[in-house]
Amino acid sequence: MKAKIETVKTLLDALPFIREFRKEIVVIKYGGSAQTSPELKEKFAEDILLMYLVGIKPVIIHGGGKKITDMLSALNIGTEFIEGQRVTTPDVMRIVEMILSGEINKEIVSLLNSHGAKAIGISGKDAHFIKAKPKDFEKWGLTGNITDVNADVVKNLIAENFIPVIAPIAAGEEMGHPGYNINADLCASQVAKAIGANKIIFLTDTEGVLDKDKNLISSLTKADVENLKADETIHGGMVPKVDACLEAIDGGVHKAHIIDGRLEHSMLLELFTSEGVGTQIIEKKEEE
Repeated sequence: MKAKIETVKTLLDALPFIREFRKEIVVIKYGGSAQTSPELKEKFAEDILLMYLVGIKPVIIHGGGKKITDMLSALNIGTEFIEGQRVTTPDVMRIVEMILSGEINKEIVSLLNSHGAKAIGISGKDAHFIKAKPKDFEKWGLTGNITDVNADVVKNLIAENFIPVIAPIAAGEEMGHPGYNINADLCASQVAKAIGANKIIFLTDTEGVLDKDKNLISSLTKADVENLKADETIHGGMVPKVDACLEAIDGGVHKAHIIDGRLEHSMLLELFTSEGVGTQIIEKKEEE
């Protein structure tokens, strides 16, 4: 009986957070181990279903870099990275779209639907709801920067109680253009801005943002982030993550979270507990 009472207490502790976020849009950038481990995939689907059932409106943007690299290697197609971003030749673009839209996107949709959700998979090329231009064609080829997001496409799906699952591929302006490969973190922040998300969550393979002693920093303001970038506490692969967070915050998203996707149910712990489990990034502290 005591264990049952503790279970009820846990549910009641989550109640204020469920009330706060009910009917709000939460964008999740899904990547890392959470996207490749069979066990973590199941936990992710359970988390999304619970969020969905209590009235939160999840929108998922996924990556897939490892699978793309593996397929390119299997097909003997060369691939290179400049400043951490893949150079996307026309041959690479075909594989990128095949893996992101054809394999990973549909796998996520099928997983969510098998758990009882109502998910639908799209890419930015559907209804041309994400448009882009070359980041630097001579340098990165068909790697693009987003120029426009038609928020109505996603909002209409949400209104019909779908969970949109978005592959980060954008349409080009020209007829017959093969499209652009978009960084999934930046795609998530642009979509979150456009659709008026309350929160954006980045699932990663780290605890969050760490200080120089490798301790987790639970909360950061925009000013804090810039200072930590300047002294190289934030460096390497964490830089584009925090930049995507800042872009979302600048666009009106209330909070951005970088959390450890290797931890079971990390999204629920971040959303429904006062302590959270990762790093939250906010515009400024309330007293400022």
